[in-house]
Amino acid sequence: MKTATLRSIAPVSVTATLLSLLAAVSPPPSRAQEVGPPNGTLIVAGGALSDPAVFARFVELAGGPAAPIVIIPTAGGGESYDQYFRGRRPFEAAGATDITILHTYDPEVADTDAFVEPLLRARGVWFTGGRQWRLADSYLDTKTHEALWGVLERGGVIGGSSAGASIQGSYLVRGDTRTNTVMMGDHEVGLGFLKGVGIDQHLLRRNRHFDMVEVIRAKPELLGIGLDENTAIVVQGDRFEVVGQSYAVIYDHNATLDGGGLFYFLAPGDRYDMAERQAFRPGREEQPLGRVTRTPWPPPL
Repeated sequence: MKTATLRSIAPVSVTATLLSLLAAVSPPPSRAQEVGPPNGTLIVAGGALSDPAVFARFVELAGGPAAPIVIIPTAGGGESYDQYFRGRRPFEAAGATDITILHTYDPEVADTDAFVEPLLRARGVWFTGGRQWRLADSYLDTKTHEALWGVLERGGVIGGSSAGASIQGSYLVRGDTRTNTVMMGDHEVGLGFLKGVGIDQHLLRRNRHFDMVEVIRAKPELLGIGLDENTAIVVQGDRFEVVGQSYAVIYDHNATLDGGGLFYFLAPGDRYDMAERQAFRPGREEQPLGRVTRTPWPPPL
């Protein structure tokens, strides 16, 4: 038997009151709210990135092969990293010739002028994978963090894969120091290049596509973005485009109030407006993308 909805069983006045209260708790973003950075570009990748087109796009956005690029491997947890770090190879294959490896676990070091010097000339910065809490412990609210914003402010690009993706949101998903299976752990603050956003990765490959639901239920104001492996979003302003080989997934609590599902999928080439929370599929003319998933919210027991 079909379950009755709130609208079908409640008096109009009660329904209107409940909907207004829900809106007060979790208002949909307006065009005036900035989600993405006002300048520069973000590339947010879901892990196991091997698509050379994504690395080529990063190098191009940084300004071409001669542009200064900084790679930050801190999430990996290695004892030390030198200038021969193998994470530089995909960028070299994309033509980059000016690459610096920058690393510390000490936030006091990250807060020094000497440490941030390579970032002051960088046109591109890339965070490699590992555990995202290490990046938060090392760089959050330091001069390094400030210098990263400076890269964007002068029109550069910041990217990252896996942990390097999650750290770019304001809410840090899987930030627990004990295990990466805890969605809301002892570290919940990211670098905040995407405001009001939590980012998950390795989504379909690791069967994680329901995990973000926990976060969106607890924090309905957040926009959740999940990324499968070898897939990325390229963010400029409040919009992004999906690139790579698989899917990006959108988790929007506000959409469920309008009869939408728990999440829906965006394919390579699809675009999404994070301020308006609207997906688009390009054709001859850009058309709004209807939500396919219609799972009830909350799901039945």
